[in-house]
Amino acid sequence: MYSEMISKSKVSKGNLTVVPKYVRRSLGVHEGDYLEWSLEGDRAVVKPRKRRTVEDITGIIAVGGDAVKDKKRAQRGGF
Repeated sequence: MYSEMISKSKVSKGNLTVVPKYVRRSLGVHEGDYLEWSLEGDRAVVKPRKRRTVEDITGIIAVGGDAVKDKKRAQRGGF
């Protein structure tokens, strides 16, 4: 996979950083959205967490099952 640096940001006091405008726009990330961080070897991978739709929630309820397990799986982005 080829990747090119398109921007950079600095980690500031409190370990905060800014998501560059180009990246936010390209990924459709807005204030209040969550980003998921993971490591792939020596690289950090950041992905926007998919927002749940009414259809997603309706499907979860319709299937039934163990609410505690479903909640944990949803928190990990497993739906």
